[in-house]
Amino acid sequence: MRTLIGIFGELAGLFIDDGLLALAIGVVVVFAALVAAIAPAVPIAAGLVLLAGCLGALFSNVVQAGKR
Repeated sequence: MRTLIGIFGELAGLFIDDGLLALAIGVVVVFAALVAAIAPAVPIAAGLVLLAGCLGALFSNVVQAGKR
């Protein structure tokens, strides 16, 4: 039973531990939605915002985790 509880704890930690990464990606998604609403004739702009924003958030999170 302890093993099962440990497994579920680790799985929950995967989603809860990086709360700032989830928040940053949420902000990127909202920003991309705004770009898509403002410039509907250029859908690639929203895609580029998503790509650059998510990669930037991930890189920032990895750098911060490396400092810990």
